Amino acid sequence: MSAVDRSPLISTVIPCHNGGRYLGEAVESILGQRYPAIEIIVIDDGSTDDSREVATGFGSAIRYRHQPQSGAAAARNRGIEMADGEFLAFLDADDLWTAGKLAKQMAAFEADPSLEIVAGHAEQFVSPELPEEARVRVRVDPGKLPAQLPGALLVRRHAFDRVGAYAARFVTASELDWFARATDLGVRILTLPDVVLRRRIHTTNHGLLRRDARQDYVRMVKAALDRRRDASRATGV
Repeated sequence: MSAVDRSPLISTVIPCHNGGRYLGEAVESILGQRYPAIEIIVIDDGSTDDSREVATGFGSAIRYRHQPQSGAAAARNRGIEMADGEFLAFLDADDLWTAGKLAKQMAAFEADPSLEIVAGHAEQFVSPELPEEARVRVRVDPGKLPAQLPGALLVRRHAFDRVGAYAARFVTASELDWFARATDLGVRILTLPDVVLRRRIHTTNHGLLRRDARQDYVRMVKAALDRRRDASRATGV
């Protein structure tokens, strides 16, 4: 029996909207993992660039699907519906995993089978193609930060199903909303000290382009507070 046969399958979902410029690097950072049993699903969310060509250029290593533009949350949800793995992982088309990410996270699951999510830290980097005049307009924290972003997580499939799908009503805050719901449900989470995600900063980052991003986060926080208030009423606490 091979190592792949013995290893639980990890399904990795990449939502991609006009991310062809960076998608190849993202996929390579997954294919370069030491962990052997990986399924890669690219959901093309209405791209008009060369995302299709980049994704299909990897041949059978990628399961590719196109959908009308519906947002990253809807793209992740569709990828999850297609996924066959016991574990779920995510990576945005413009970000990168660090070497050994999956092996470190799977080792944590093996050491403590009661864990349901293993997270890690992220570091930001300015995309190297940005000219100097663009670099001065972006702000990058040089340190590593605990990350609740999908790209930093590895999640047991049954735990994801218990929390539920990403909320497509949030344009930029669906990731934090999902993590907040997981926390509210008491999902067992371990955050490793290792950097597992490199988050690319460039002039087309979704959060930078969306003028309504701040309001979206406000709506997410309100939803979390309402949910906790309703839970307190239900339990009489």
